[in-house]
Amino acid sequence: MNRAELADFLRRGRARLEPSDAGLTAGPRRRTPGLRREEVAQLAGMSVDYYTRLEQSRGPRPSRQMLSALARALRLTEDERDHLFHLTGEEPPRRAATSTHVRPGLLLVLDRLHDCPALVVTDCGEVLAQNAMSRALSGDLLARPPRERNMLRRFFLDPSAQALFPPEDRPERAREQVAGLRAVAAARPTDPEPAALVAELRAGSEEFARLWDEHEVAVRRASTKRFRHPVVGVLELDCEVLVNSDHNQQLIVHTARPGTESYERLRLLRVVGLQDLTPSEAQTP
Repeated sequence: MNRAELADFLRRGRARLEPSDAGLTAGPRRRTPGLRREEVAQLAGMSVDYYTRLEQSRGPRPSRQMLSALARALRLTEDERDHLFHLTGEEPPRRAATSTHVRPGLLLVLDRLHDCPALVVTDCGEVLAQNAMSRALSGDLLARPPRERNMLRRFFLDPSAQALFPPEDRPERAREQVAGLRAVAAARPTDPEPAALVAELRAGSEEFARLWDEHEVAVRRASTKRFRHPVVGVLELDCEVLVNSDHNQQLIVHTARPGTESYERLRLLRVVGLQDLTPSEAQTP
């Protein structure tokens, strides 16, 4: 591990970012350009002391999970992320058909969406990034273990996850998710990831197995969905899907039509934020 080079790379990465680049408020009395150490630590989900030691060339070797979190926090490109891994003596993640590295430009768009829930997912349902409104609506999925960040796995294997949707809407949500996964599996017949997910869900969920055998197929597109929130109630939201074809990633944005009750409830959700959600209440988006 090259501690001196790592420290320099982190300092330079932090200095080139403005708070607005990461969805943060600049605030008063900012003497130098770039993010503060505590801001990078917050974005990466680590302690300020740990990050400070990395920048001072005296920290321990970061885990692979922590390196990925630092790459997201500093809005690194894939090449820069790979360099970060090399500096610590780690092999960079493989650039597979489905990348889990979210491009800085996509994260910038996500951070600009202050008043509506938005998240980035892979085409197999892995949640890669959420904005504050998405966490307020459905919980902080990135705080969960990696296996629990997949929307399909949680929907079909965790009964509590379906509580985000009104009971009468759940059959249609299930059908949509299965049809979408079939489209992905068909488009990537030699990729083991969607095939493994299908096998796992067929073995663990009778509902999934039954719907899979019906052989419905549909690509995820714009739609209208209803969500249940424990504080603001039911919200009817328009769901827009923006696709990054190079990385098989999707930016999903939920909005409410102005003048509707859901629009007012979404405004209330922005005020309520995460204060009424505990980790046990985090559900699938």
